[in-house]
Amino acid sequence: MDKALQTMISNMPEKTGKSLAEWKEILKEKSFAKHSDGVKYLKNDFNVTHGFANTIVTLSKEEKSTTDDLVKAQYSGKEQLLPIYEELIKFVNTLGSDVIITPKKSSVSIIRKRQFILIKPATKSRIDLGFKLKDTPITSRLENSGPFGTMCTHRVKLSAVTDIDSELKKWINMAYEKSI
Repeated sequence: MDKALQTMISNMPEKTGKSLAEWKEILKEKSFAKHSDGVKYLKNDFNVTHGFANTIVTLSKEEKSTTDDLVKAQYSGKEQLLPIYEELIKFVNTLGSDVIITPKKSSVSIIRKRQFILIKPATKSRIDLGFKLKDTPITSRLENSGPFGTMCTHRVKLSAVTDIDSELKKWINMAYEKSI
């Protein structure tokens, strides 16, 4: 388990009043059609902050799947993209101890207080990296969000590890800084 996620889970009783196991028991009694419904439930009924609510719901739903299993499934048949993903994660882990890496079924959310980037293997030859960069102009490389819709404001298409250059790292840093 990633260090930031483990820290969040360790801080959960103090910050939310319940352990992850207790939250899982509460959510076991409920059935939500969408992930966001579970998050809203925890935020509205228990005053849990968005970051904790999102993590609790994600970990509750994925109890039978480890984060490694989720990532492995995303890149099944797209293994050539794994070095790009791994290099992104390596860089994201340098941003700060408050970064939470949350694999889901088809993407990986990178969260501070809220999601600031989203990593999605879009095709067999490309990863789409979505950003939350409000008020940042679109460029030929930093495109509009495309298929991410309102989850992100921008995206960059990555086909090689060399695409993770100083310009891309600058945008990731900007998104991280804006996510407080």
